[in-house]
Amino acid sequence: MRRNLAARIGVWSAHHRKTAVLGWLLFVVLAAGIGGASGLVEMSDAENAAGDSARAEQILDDAGLGQPAGELVMVSTTKAGDWRGAAQDVSAAIGRTGEVANLAGPIPSKDGKDALITFDLKGDAATAPDRVQPVLDAVSGVRADHPDVTIHQFGEASAGKWLGDLLAEDFKKAEFTAVPLALGILLVAFGAVVAALLPVGLALTACMAAFGLLSLASHQLHLFQTTYSVMFLMGFAVGVDYCLFYLRRERDERAAGRDAETALRIAAATSGRAVLVSGLTVMVAMAGMFLSGLMLFKGFALATITVVLIAMLGSVTVLPALLSWLGDRIDAGRVPLLGRRGGRRARTSGGFAGTVLRPVLSRPKVFAVASVVVLLALAAPALGMKTEQLGLEKQFGSDSQLSVAYRQINENFPGGPAPAHVVVKADNIEAPALREALGGFDKVTVHRTRNVAEIEVPLPGGAADLAELREERLPAAFDGTGAQVYVTGEIAGSVDFNDQLKRGIVPVFVFITAVTFLLMLFCFRSYVIAVTSILLNLLSVAAAYGVMVAVFQHGWGASLIGSEGVGAIEAWIPLFVLVVLFGLSMDYHVFVVSRIREARDRGLHTRAAIDEGIRATAGAVTGAAVIMVAVFAVFGTLSMQDMQQMGVGLAVAVLLDATIVRMILLPSVMALLGERNWRTPRGLARLPGLEHGEPETGTSEALVTSGTRG
Repeated sequence: MRRNLAARIGVWSAHHRKTAVLGWLLFVVLAAGIGGASGLVEMSDAENAAGDSARAEQILDDAGLGQPAGELVMVSTTKAGDWRGAAQDVSAAIGRTGEVANLAGPIPSKDGKDALITFDLKGDAATAPDRVQPVLDAVSGVRADHPDVTIHQFGEASAGKWLGDLLAEDFKKAEFTAVPLALGILLVAFGAVVAALLPVGLALTACMAAFGLLSLASHQLHLFQTTYSVMFLMGFAVGVDYCLFYLRRERDERAAGRDAETALRIAAATSGRAVLVSGLTVMVAMAGMFLSGLMLFKGFALATITVVLIAMLGSVTVLPALLSWLGDRIDAGRVPLLGRRGGRRARTSGGFAGTVLRPVLSRPKVFAVASVVVLLALAAPALGMKTEQLGLEKQFGSDSQLSVAYRQINENFPGGPAPAHVVVKADNIEAPALREALGGFDKVTVHRTRNVAEIEVPLPGGAADLAELREERLPAAFDGTGAQVYVTGEIAGSVDFNDQLKRGIVPVFVFITAVTFLLMLFCFRSYVIAVTSILLNLLSVAAAYGVMVAVFQHGWGASLIGSEGVGAIEAWIPLFVLVVLFGLSMDYHVFVVSRIREARDRGLHTRAAIDEGIRATAGAVTGAAVIMVAVFAVFGTLSMQDMQQMGVGLAVAVLLDATIVRMILLPSVMALLGERNWRTPRGLARLPGLEHGEPETGTSEALVTSGTRG
């Protein structure tokens, strides 16, 4: 008989389970070990920037003029001039560390109650966070000696150290929270310790191997510092889900009276095939991020494609081998009262799914309209979405020491923490016209041997002042000089990044929608299913956008999750969420629609096939969704605003997708379309079909359930 690819892989794995398991373990150990030894290479400022900001950073890199890590210390008192003693002590203590250069100040504020001390950390700015601790200790010592004054510190090095420590702590929190959560959910779903441990173990080993391969790849494609967190988020959730789909189908077939060999073969041919299609769809969707024009997203694409590929391969190769070896021992460690509720009766009636489906299929038009209205209502706030690269002061929350320092310094010395950095390059930086142009600015550093000049310009008005600087002041000063003039800095970088995203999101969106359409068309040989897949995905994404904007931009209910509204969404989040959800939604969609198609291919009418398919997959989809929501929600509790936004956005989207979309909207729309769901384009009808049904049980090779070969 014909077997699809997943079935052939499953049969091979069961026949050669020692080779499959030992090969997997060897691969994980080698990938993790070699990758760990090679280390991760992070992207430079120039690589992470866009537009004029990237050009400015590249000029500095080419000239060997990497900007030092600048620091600000503000000493404040209630009476003008009382800060002098403390400010002198701060300067002296900082100087004694031997780690600083260009120590200047103190500069008094307009009302004389505050003084600002500026300096740079010696050496490479990239390693400054690792060397700033003596300076922090020195400032803390003066703060303790002068309890009558207030001392705030903010800068690239101090913020970088804060960020690095926080990321390490948050990643440990995510790992040590997500894993027990998933294990607990699986224990409830399966009622047996071994069955619960299997998906978690495979997902973790897939993440370990992916971490190693990504470290190796980072030597060619440099990565952003949060890429590991994104990889773990995706890899663990997807890895557990793929194993869950496979394992659930095998157990369902066993519960239906199949022998172990037949049950495993059916699981390989059906759920294994759905895993391959889902994984391919996720990876292709992720590849769309390469079209964004930003290295940040190229790194995200590489990370997610790598971990999804490894998780997918582990699910269809190692899992069948382990299931063949374990046999009925998969139910070892059974927990009393778990895993037995409902038994076969629950499976045949569909439990909660059956209760929901009855009214949905009896009045599909009403439920379809109601579902769309709910999703559009949730999506409404997204119409006012504002994006920006959130500064560190917004990332950590308004009450954090870093944010308070930034806010206080900016209020008393406007533009100080985030000035514009103008880079000027010319054939002769000392030409008379250029000397005259540079003379119109206050803070100018000229590098004569490199024909480069740097200008620092405060931006108390933020983006508005930046626009005026770029469009009026700089052209008026440098037009006709022949110099290249570009602006970088925190505000400029955010504006340029946003502009590139606006240009990049169109090709990314076109790519993922076109590829999703083609994959669904080939998989189900139906343009109707392909189109409805895309429309349902767009509704889920729009609703997730609306919730993110409501919570994190406007602050509605943010305090309930320990967060706050910051007036904007992190610039990279919308595109990332769009791509990820287009991929992840296919997990459920392919799994559910494959089961519906399987029932129809056995001769059931479309509405009866919908009923059977939804009921049969409800348990697996619910379990997978609960795990994904739980893992994503863990990231929603982390310290950084962008991780919170990503976690909450993905958790909400998956929750909506698995409930309103898959349980109500999908069956109601398919019921309304009826037999039109299965319309096959004339040209596609000539292509070989992809089997959705169960393989024949009497003519295939028996799977080896005792002993091994290889």
